[in-house]
Amino acid sequence: MTGGGLLVAGTTSDAGKSVVTAGICRWLVRQGVKVAPFKAQNMSLNSFVTREGAEIGRAQAMQAQACRVEPTALMNPVLLKPGGEQSSQVVLLGKPVGELSARGYHGGRQQRLLGTVLDCLAELRGTYDAVICEGAGSPAEINLRRTDIVNMGIARNAGLPVLVVGDIDRGGVFASFFGTVALLSPEDQAHVAGFLVNKFRGDVSLLEPGLDMLHGLTGRRTYGVLPFRHGLGIDEEDGLRVSLRGTVRESNVSPPVGQDVLRVAVCAIPLMSNFTDVDALAAEPGVVVRFVDRPEELADADLVVVPGTRGTVRALEWLRERGLADALRSRAAAHRPVLGICGGFQVLGEHIEDDVESRRGHVEGLGILPVRVRFAREKTLTRPEGEALGEHVTGYEIHHGVAEVLGGEAFFSDDQGHSLDGCRVGQTWGTHWHGSLESDGFRRAFLREVAAAAGRRFVPAADTSFAALREEQLDRLGDLIEEHADTDALWRLIESGAPQGLPFIPPGAPA
Repeated sequence: MTGGGLLVAGTTSDAGKSVVTAGICRWLVRQGVKVAPFKAQNMSLNSFVTREGAEIGRAQAMQAQACRVEPTALMNPVLLKPGGEQSSQVVLLGKPVGELSARGYHGGRQQRLLGTVLDCLAELRGTYDAVICEGAGSPAEINLRRTDIVNMGIARNAGLPVLVVGDIDRGGVFASFFGTVALLSPEDQAHVAGFLVNKFRGDVSLLEPGLDMLHGLTGRRTYGVLPFRHGLGIDEEDGLRVSLRGTVRESNVSPPVGQDVLRVAVCAIPLMSNFTDVDALAAEPGVVVRFVDRPEELADADLVVVPGTRGTVRALEWLRERGLADALRSRAAAHRPVLGICGGFQVLGEHIEDDVESRRGHVEGLGILPVRVRFAREKTLTRPEGEALGEHVTGYEIHHGVAEVLGGEAFFSDDQGHSLDGCRVGQTWGTHWHGSLESDGFRRAFLREVAAAAGRRFVPAADTSFAALREEQLDRLGDLIEEHADTDALWRLIESGAPQGLPFIPPGAPA
């Protein structure tokens, strides 16, 4: 028996597809529905490692958490990790299979992946009561329709109804809704069930005449109007965003427990990956997190984070061009705290041998840590755990670079004290472990060391639970759907798991 299903599409990128999908998932699981997320193809540098060692988009891992199930590679069979303007690493069923240009991917490879994508979706639909699928970009990208496997391509082949989400905060939502449907072929239009308005501010009654007119023009209803809510963009696919509390250069900081706040500056390096690593810092009361790109912005920082990147050598060059490399070396020499994560750890080392990612061969690093990095063709994808600063730590690794540590202290060790990963010299730390700061005890111990080194009277809160904050966020998303969408109509749509066969909208119909 095939479970129900729905494809959540959007009028644009960042219309809110990821959070709406997560919200629907959390609402359904609270109703006792066994539900799973799915995104056929994701383009993101923000990824996660499943328990079986598969790399998937972090948004799908977050949606799996909304469903209260373990994420698997089935939920995101194709992941594209950009390595520049023209090419991406293709990750298939959790494992990298090569680099392709955009032309090469859309020119044939993408369509050949359709069978794999449909098999994954069918397996999920055979296991769960419902599968909530997320589209990508816009379903009306008519230049890419022939090879599409993530929007109307998957809807048509899997027979799914489609809900189109529009961001009204940007303006033009009615034109976006109408234009999206009008550009589709009659066969694709038959799958579009209706619309969901996202990020509305104000009195909904003022919007209702427009929704009625939209229904008259398209024959399609609106399933809900979701109000604007701050801080709901958890685990976004890309962009500079501190997702739990705050945005670029700014955080909604709770009052500190101690007398001082702690200022964290994150270097906004090119091709930044897993920028969500700093979310756990931003969740701490009294911690201000901002992204920076100038050396003078490091001056008042108590901690500087060099995050992960898909382009380690390119990031190293960028740090030098911006003057940030010298600023980092000066900080380290003055014993002011610096933390490098994954690619950020690699740039702090002595040198890099890269014949895989940049293919630049031998490249000198910043020389702050006694570490030499060699890029291996096989990607490391693991879920390690260990100890640091007297606390248990878990994380996940996603990298080609293999670090040879030639001195300093180990950052993470096993329970026998044997080194597992990373390096520490003075107040400079480096690790390949993403997500380590989500371990509450370790994060508090680390922040106490940072505060002591920075001379701040900062005290970490004793009760901040990152996991609980994440659950609270997901429940807020579920509340949005439950309180502001027509959930009876939405459930009927999901339960049917079938196209609606609504009337064709000829282009230019309003005129």
